[in-house]
Amino acid sequence: SIGSAKKPRTDNMSVRKIGTHNGTFHCDEVLACFFLRQLPEYKNAEIVRTRDPAKLAECDIVVDVGGKFDPKTHRYDHHQRTFSESYHSLCPEKPWVTKLSSAGLVYLHFGRRLLSQLTQLKEDDQQLEVLYDKEGFKKALALVGEEFLDRLDFYKSSWLPARAVVQEAVKQRHKVDPSGEVMMFSQGGCPWKEHLFALEKELQVETPIKFILYPDQNGHWRIQCVPAGLNTFQNRVSLLEEWRGIRDEALSELSGIKECIFVHAAGFIGGNKTQEGALEMARRTLQAFAQCTAANGKS
Repeated sequence: SIGSAKKPRTDNMSVRKIGTHNGTFHCDEVLACFFLRQLPEYKNAEIVRTRDPAKLAECDIVVDVGGKFDPKTHRYDHHQRTFSESYHSLCPEKPWVTKLSSAGLVYLHFGRRLLSQLTQLKEDDQQLEVLYDKEGFKKALALVGEEFLDRLDFYKSSWLPARAVVQEAVKQRHKVDPSGEVMMFSQGGCPWKEHLFALEKELQVETPIKFILYPDQNGHWRIQCVPAGLNTFQNRVSLLEEWRGIRDEALSELSGIKECIFVHAAGFIGGNKTQEGALEMARRTLQAFAQCTAANGKS
């Protein structure tokens, strides 16, 4: 049943594998992997960080990558365009309607067993059900404190020095593309958003910058949309709708751009194996946006 997922295979022929994506990691898949590592069958599991479908297929369980949500085969991704599951949709007796992340999916399917393992309460114990529905306040308090100190260190050692990097990229943007709407960093990991919005005003940038290009940890290139503001998921210009949720060769054939890797289902980020390919993705999107704007102006 949901919340008490069946254990995967129990043979001891090989070490179990938990699959998740490589590159920059986030709290979502880290927490999902932590949850799984608390269960006996995954205690010593190898965590395989990859986007290679063949390697993911070899994993006993996959979280936050793979484009599939299927508890029967232990696939727990939430990035696909068709995904809209919440606690309430999967467990109607629960009231929560926020769309689930990968960690949420893992907690929903394994949470009772996880808590039973950590607390020694039986899965059918009503006290365990209360815990299952409740945030651990004291642990959250400690976690928030650690997060605050970590944020302070980040702002001092990374955020402030990044301003000069962003300012130089803004000044050099016309060398990247004559439109001045595409900005490039020579390396990833630069916290650019707040600095960009401030610098556009200070430097009186007339045409807002639409896309950021930067290399990822694999030596490939990412194209990221500049949001409409700091506290919104809307973009100034999103990557083309027909590209979203498409990957690899299928995306290259559809777009006519070589070496494509992906475009996120929400259209805010994409990837290409080369700098030139990522830049071409930006240019094609800008061209389509300009044509759409012109057509709407005539109508």
